[in-house]
Parts: sequence; C-alpha cells; structure tokens
Amino acid sequence: MRKALYILGDLDDGDILWMSRNGENRALSEGEVLIEAGREVTELYFVTDGSLEVTTRNGQKLATLALGDAVGEMSFVEKRLPGASVTAQGDARVLAIPRHAILEEFDRDSGFAARFYRALAVFLSDRLRSATAQDSGDELDEGVLDNLHQAGDRFVRLVALLDGRER
Repeated sequence: MRKALYILGDLDDGDILWMSRNGENRALSEGEVLIEAGREVTELYFVTDGSLEVTTRNGQKLATLALGDAVGEMSFVEKRLPGASVTAQGDARVLAIPRHAILEEFDRDSGFAARFYRALAVFLSDRLRSATAQDSGDELDEGVLDNLHQAGDRFVRLVALLDGRER
C-alpha cells in the first residue's frame, strides 16, 4: 500500500470522490492481459487488489505491481505506446479511469491537475529509485510522512467507494 500513499497523499477528498465516480472497478482473472506491449493505452489504472506482472515482449519479467501501484502511467504521461505488457497474476482488481476523462477534469480543475501530476511525479521517482537501488526502499518521502494517516484513510475510502460500501 506504500505506493498508494504517494498518489493519495497529494490528492484531496474531492479528487478521490471524482476518481471513484469517473473510474470503473474492473476485475481481472489469472493471466488476463491488462496492457499489451505496442497497443494504445486509453486508461490509467490503479491496483486495488491482487498483483500484476510486467513483462517485455520476449517474456522477461520486469516487475510485479501490487496494491496501490499505478499502471499505464508512462503512456499517460508520454502518450507513447507501451514497451511492456501487464498481466494479472491470479485474480486482481484495478480502478480504470479513462484518459480523456482525466484530461477533461484537468481542463476544468487546474488544482486537480497540479495535485495529480505532483503525485504521479513522486510515485515515478520512488519507482525509479527502487529500480536503481539508490536508496534502501524502506524510507518514505517526508512529504508522504506528513500526509501518511490521511493518505491511508483515502485509500481505504477509495476502495470502499469502488465496492459500493460508501457514497
């Protein structure tokens, strides 16, 4: 859930509500391909349950994504075709938010755009640091620590909203 804290720590409660209302809670089965290398990605995903495997076109495993991870974020930021595929490892669930809906909300609410891009930048920075072993991976960013409790509560609320347990 640590990765979810990077995203949710910078967003506010209204942003979480918007994401739950404009996204779709999607169930994935074992082996189901969420993103295929070389094919356009039209949604941004957040893992809300289970795990996903990222592999190259020749099948080399690059990473395992789990609770709170963003998926498709590179294609979202760069609008390039993905170079890797993402497949469910067992049953999993993701929050799928259409790219066009996010961009329309950015146009409507510049504050949301700023919070969202900052959260995504911190998330990607952490992923790069972990991948290149520049830090131990055990320490959280000071900005995340400041919002830790609130970010955790937001993630629990987001999942509850997606499951229909909260309105």
